[in-house]
Amino acid sequence: MARPTVTGLVLTLNGAKYLDDCLKSLDFCDRLLVVDSGSTDATRDIAERHGATVLVNPWPGPKKQFEFAFGHIGTEWVVSLDQDEILSDELRASVMTALEDTQGMSAFICPRTSFYFDRFLRHSGWYPDLLPRVFRLADTGVHVSGPHYGFEPRGRTRRLTGDIIHYPYENLKQHVDKINYYTQIAAEEMHAKGKRSGVAKALGHGLARFLKIYVFRRGFLDGKAGFVLAVNSFFYAFQKYIRLAELNQKGNKGV
Repeated sequence: MARPTVTGLVLTLNGAKYLDDCLKSLDFCDRLLVVDSGSTDATRDIAERHGATVLVNPWPGPKKQFEFAFGHIGTEWVVSLDQDEILSDELRASVMTALEDTQGMSAFICPRTSFYFDRFLRHSGWYPDLLPRVFRLADTGVHVSGPHYGFEPRGRTRRLTGDIIHYPYENLKQHVDKINYYTQIAAEEMHAKGKRSGVAKALGHGLARFLKIYVFRRGFLDGKAGFVLAVNSFFYAFQKYIRLAELNQKGNKGV
């Protein structure tokens, strides 16, 4: 059985730091497609050096951006990475082997390991982060929850060996900035659905998130990184629900 044609897909915005290694790990694909949201760094130059087709489309949100990208893919299969992700050598080999026999398959599931603070996390609920990043285009949709996205294969899947290597934050400031961004979106979505909150509820959700990450998901085994992540997870949950409480108060006052 001949190997199906494959596109390596990456959505970008000022992703020059890791993009070279990201695209190198996808060099077995028949085509590379980079959909850029308006980078001002060297992102597009790097993509073009790798022979990628580069399309520029202002960011309309994850679902619409992937729909835009899918409309420009002419291959049967897709390997999709974020701009801060790299296929490990083991996973790259596993993907290439899997693509030799795709009969009856809709997607292949890839574990992801993320670098945080001072190490790659192996616990804390962050590993293995199983993601269907190798998929048959006709069998796959995109699910979005707030600013987050995921692929939804509609058929049979199988897990591969090796990891996607992920560098989600350059520093803790960037993580906190993203927490501020994500929690505001989440709070506004909950408020629009009529949900309510208060200080006690926000504190309870924060403590529950800390215990989940640090104790039940064994974040303590990730050393200092596990503790820092658990604290920031507390902050995420607390901020989401305290911002909802703030929106509730403004709504009550007719602001």
